Formats: sequence, structure tokens, C-alpha cells
Amino acid sequence: MTWQLRAATTQDLDPIMHLETTIFVTDGWTEHAMLSELRNPQCWYLVAERVGFPGTIDGYAGLFCPRGAGEGDIQTIAVAETARGGGLGRALMNALIGEARKRGARRIFLEVRADNPGAQHLYETLGFEQISVRKGYYQPDDVDANVMRLVVPATVMRPAHD
Repeated sequence: MTWQLRAATTQDLDPIMHLETTIFVTDGWTEHAMLSELRNPQCWYLVAERVGFPGTIDGYAGLFCPRGAGEGDIQTIAVAETARGGGLGRALMNALIGEARKRGARRIFLEVRADNPGAQHLYETLGFEQISVRKGYYQPDDVDANVMRLVVPATVMRPAHD
């Protein structure tokens, strides 16, 4: 499968909420909260639309990062079960990191469920490090959140090579 990443709009709310309620069964965001995020100019959300299947959203991710604040927070990221293992989560994360850099962030934070080693591994390979634990953060499951931080690497300009 291949995807096109694009900025999310309020028109994407229904497919986003379908993934949200399917993936995060017990602790998903409400439709009202997600709509508020999509409308917030300090946030940047994107969706992964399957190429050749307009309107089929296989993933989404969101960033809260006011311009010039120096910090950002990965709000959420989700990839449909049928689209996992193909690099879509990494592509979404790299897009969020790039946007945070454009907005002047030097540090990005996120929370990840302590019982989700796959996501933790992805974040570690992107340079995030665990800095603390929030006990019982995910409710009603009473699962801890590992708080992770990325020091955003500076953009490196290199000459092109033959």
C-alpha cells in the first residue's frame, strides 16, 4: 500500500473518529475534542489517504505546537491495523517532527502507553528518550504513560553529490 500524507480538515472528522474508536476502544478521544483539535491553529493534524482510494484514511497524527514556543507535543497518532508494518507510523511521525521544526520547536514530548512496546520502539528509533512515567494516566485501564522527549535535531544542509 502507498499513502499520500496531507493536512487534515474538519471534513476528515468521520474517518478519523472511526479509526479513533476502533483503535483506542477504552480511552479514545471524543468527537468534540477531536474537532476542537482540527480547528485549533496551534495544532497541525495530518491524515494518510490510501493512494487510489480517495477518502480511505489509514492513519492520522496530530501535533500541538504554537509557533515560536520552542516546544511541541505529539497529541495522537493512529494507524489502521491493516496498514501497520509498512512504515506509515514512521512517515506520520517524521512529518510531525518536520512541522514542529518549522514552527521553531527545539523539544517535542509525547506520552505512550507503557503496555505498547511497538510504539515505544518506533519513538526510540526516531530519537525520543523516556524522561518520566505518569502512573495510571490511561483510564479506565489504569495503564501508566511513559513520557518521552525528542531534542529536535537541526536541519543539516549538505552539498549534493553525484
